[in-house]
Amino acid sequence: MERKTMTNFRWKVAWLIFAISFVSYMDRVNLSVATPVIMQEFGFTKIDMGLIQSFFFAGYALFQVPGGMMAERFGHRLTGSLAVVWWSVFTALTAVASGKFSFATVRLLFGVGEAPIYPAAAIAGHRWFNKGEKGKVSSFILNGCFFGPVVGPAVTVALMAALGWKAVFWLFGVIGVLLGVLWFKFVPDNPKQSPYVNEAELEHINDGRENTVEAKEIAPWGKLLKSSQFWSLGLQFMITDYIMYVFLAWLPLYLMEVHGFSLSKMGLWAAAPWLSLMAVVSCCGYLSDKAIAAGFSQNLVKTSTGAVGILLCACTLFIATRTADPMMNVFWLSVALGSLGLTMSASWSSVISMGGRFAGSVSGWMNFWGNIGGVLAPSVTAWVATTYGWQAALAAVFISGCLFIIITVTGVREAIVRAIPMELKNAISVGIGFFI
Repeated sequence: MERKTMTNFRWKVAWLIFAISFVSYMDRVNLSVATPVIMQEFGFTKIDMGLIQSFFFAGYALFQVPGGMMAERFGHRLTGSLAVVWWSVFTALTAVASGKFSFATVRLLFGVGEAPIYPAAAIAGHRWFNKGEKGKVSSFILNGCFFGPVVGPAVTVALMAALGWKAVFWLFGVIGVLLGVLWFKFVPDNPKQSPYVNEAELEHINDGRENTVEAKEIAPWGKLLKSSQFWSLGLQFMITDYIMYVFLAWLPLYLMEVHGFSLSKMGLWAAAPWLSLMAVVSCCGYLSDKAIAAGFSQNLVKTSTGAVGILLCACTLFIATRTADPMMNVFWLSVALGSLGLTMSASWSSVISMGGRFAGSVSGWMNFWGNIGGVLAPSVTAWVATTYGWQAALAAVFISGCLFIIITVTGVREAIVRAIPMELKNAISVGIGFFI
């Protein structure tokens, strides 16, 4: 009897993950692009806007680990759809904010809503894809994020010109709710439950798995918190995200104030670094899967690509601080953020592989630390730029990249992890257990 052709519905799921990631980052980019207009309308300073952006990251960071546990306990289907609808409501409500307090409150609750989506996507990546496809699916997660800043500035500027800045937030709120409905309808917790997945595709997805029937369990936090690799994953991602969020929060205003770009010109060229990042992430996910399939150590591939990425990022950021020409400055910033794609891709691929069925908790942990960097990036950059100028703010980002290299290469990472008292690790474990 002829073997039935395998369906490929899992890649439609991958594209839905891409779309949700894209909208989640568009909802962040929209505020940074609208920042000059909002500052003028409400009389906000750079420090005011930095604090408003930091409130988003505070809510986002604090609910990363609880969001991961929710995704593991209630499934990525329910958790993901509720998260998308929640944050989309508060995206829309940004349009009705009328002062510093209301902006901060809305952005805080927006961050709380976004927190569970990437843990849910990581779990979906584990459950819906073959073990040899982890690099590719991590590229869908990341490229969705980075495509937002690629098209975001131009799209948001065009919408603002046609409809005003408030309409941008209403529109993306509606789009987000629709995506939440699609996630619930088409991405069940087990691909076996999907009418669009045939036996051949299900067999491919489960090929090489030790256990294809996974109960909804809570991660072994006591064991994880005693792992130096677990702590170092968070520490390194904090620095990586700090660099990325400086670009996300302040690149549009930087180009306008330092290089005199108009709003429309900024909308075009602010996309260049993110386009570079997308290209690197796409290539990295594909090539890392190929290298591992060829027999190279998974740990070696991911560690080396991550280290090379941050090294290139730090070097090219330094060159950018010394470059006065506007277009060459955009070029070096593009190379810098693109290089960071090697590190980002290695990190997310590691989460899916290392976390396995607990990918939600592991990604939540990594994203928690990453978004501590997110909390710091808008406010610290605003303060440095206001006090010492934009070039000093850019130099501070370069220094953070150097810190990452020192931690990774010299073994300081292990020393820091060993220095954390066991009592603190146990206390965190108990605190997490309170939510279980």
